[in-house]
Amino acid sequence: MYRQISKPEPGEFAPYTTMYIDLLPDDGLVLTHLEKNIEKTIHLVQSFPEEKLIQPHAVGEWTIKEILVHMIDDERIYAYRALRYARGDNTELPGFEQDDYVPYSKANLRTTQSIIDELKAVRAATITLFNSFTDEDLMRKGIGSGNVLSVRAAAYHLAGHELHHLNSIQENYGG
Repeated sequence: MYRQISKPEPGEFAPYTTMYIDLLPDDGLVLTHLEKNIEKTIHLVQSFPEEKLIQPHAVGEWTIKEILVHMIDDERIYAYRALRYARGDNTELPGFEQDDYVPYSKANLRTTQSIIDELKAVRAATITLFNSFTDEDLMRKGIGSGNVLSVRAAAYHLAGHELHHLNSIQENYGG
């Protein structure tokens, strides 16, 4: 059983991330959603033939494998931010350029199973981390990429970010 984490209020996250946070219900079960979302993501990915996972749906777009590794990168970064803020670290954290990360990830050269294994490991660590935070920890805030972020908003960002990409894979590739 996971702790309940109430949905963040405006002002606890960058306005552009509203699109992620709005994808989640206001039920306090964000850690359960993270656990269930990964199962949906893995099931969807495994439904595609390998060649479809390394073909972008349009010129200049990311492949499914690149999207998955991007999700892993984003999750690590947001969990790190949440840890720093929860521990009272007020150092302003820099942003990251997601498009610059993709070619270095070499996602399309990896096996699908290796990406799934990493996704599962990172997700387990993320859930364990957020489950360990106190109510006080969850309300702490910091600045990352020039925007305010509360610890609880980071959890909702991660769950909504995954749903956003899951929806885009379904829209662009079927499934």
